Amino acid sequence: MNYNRLTPEEEYVILRKGTERPFGANYEKFLHEGNGIYVCRQCNTPLYTSKNKFDSHCGWPSFDDEIAGAVKRVPDADGRRVEIICAACGGHLGHVFIGERMTPKNTRHCVNYTSIKFISAE
Repeated sequence: MNYNRLTPEEEYVILRKGTERPFGANYEKFLHEGNGIYVCRQCNTPLYTSKNKFDSHCGWPSFDDEIAGAVKRVPDADGRRVEIICAACGGHLGHVFIGERMTPKNTRHCVNYTSIKFISAE
């Protein structure tokens, strides 16, 4: 599989499981993006659709569902959370939280914007 070249910041988040700062310019950008899909920044695998995004007011992009088979859930190194990674390349996306009652699906994928790219459908 051919991977995209990553910046040092993208490598920190995607390869070293880092976290970007909340409520940054990327978060504002995310809130205003229209119809489309979000793909893995490292391998371009489609991960999320815009119909599943929502503003959780947490400072990071949030989705209540993923494209079937695109996101893998694994125990986080801290032993308390569930990490989400791209099923195709293993790149770190963020964490998933269940039971917060923010959407009818009761699920929040808290994703680093650094880990995804938006592809507009328009």
